[in-house]
Amino acid sequence: MSVNRRLFTDSDFEEVIQKQLKIRVFQNNHIIEGSTVVVRFDDSTVVTQSSVSDITYHKRNACEFFELRRR
Repeated sequence: MSVNRRLFTDSDFEEVIQKQLKIRVFQNNHIIEGSTVVVRFDDSTVVTQSSVSDITYHKRNACEFFELRRR
């Protein structure tokens, strides 16, 4: 079972980048990415990568981001 922690602040995003933690991305109450890592972010965009050639750009204000923690 996993526990989700919502990512709000820049320090939350910095932590998941440094630790290479997996996240889930939701938009309009639907999961659009699962088990991906944050590559970089700024005030308006979060860039995730789930494989070598799969890079996705998400609008920070349109999506919800959750750290995926395993119990």
